[in-house]
Amino acid sequence: MAIIGGGDGTLNNAAPGLLDTGMTFGILPLGTANDLARTLGIPADPVEAARIVVAGATRRLDVGEVNGHLFFNVASVGFSATLARNLTSDAKKRFGVLGYAVAALKLLSESRPFSVEIDHDGRTERARTIQVSVGSGRFYGGGMTVEENAAPDDGRLNVYSLEVAHWIELIKLLPALRRGTHGRWKNVRAFDTTELSLRTRRPRDINADGELVTKTPARFCIHTRVLSVCVPATPPNP
Repeated sequence: MAIIGGGDGTLNNAAPGLLDTGMTFGILPLGTANDLARTLGIPADPVEAARIVVAGATRRLDVGEVNGHLFFNVASVGFSATLARNLTSDAKKRFGVLGYAVAALKLLSESRPFSVEIDHDGRTERARTIQVSVGSGRFYGGGMTVEENAAPDDGRLNVYSLEVAHWIELIKLLPALRRGTHGRWKNVRAFDTTELSLRTRRPRDINADGELVTKTPARFCIHTRVLSVCVPATPPNP
């Protein structure tokens, strides 16, 4: 088996090797946000996390894919990709999760909607959005929730598009984004699927698990329950 110490970016980098070998893996959450560990109920204390690895309970995980790059949590186009590009490793080390908030506040007022075409389930939808996010797991961005019922082994991609006219509307949306209930808002397009494509007028960065990995046009799909990970014997409450 493999034991991986780090955050979501480290796990993302390890994903191809894990998928290739089929190894069970354990997580020591030593990163900034540790969203996959949060999804699985793995505690932040590395000693407690190590005890979970030793105990040996496992769970099969889905893995998302965008343009050949794997992801556990979320891949996004728009605001979060800009945030990933501007959030330096030094800021992460100095401020931790607070670094995301500091960088986000700085960039939020500069966000402008862009045009995107979303192909899924036999239809094409056009939108003006500031972000499209595609989730394989449950949590991302330091504790935001992809969708209130999302699970890392449900075989679905949970998609949402933030189609707000002004960035100030995002402030109102924040509580819903934390709970995963943003899909109920009229200016949020939300659905689940197993594959989709995104096209933009010019190439835009795609952020997967906090790392910039590719650009649009982008094709997404889901690999269902392909990896085995060590988890607490008692599953976490949703």
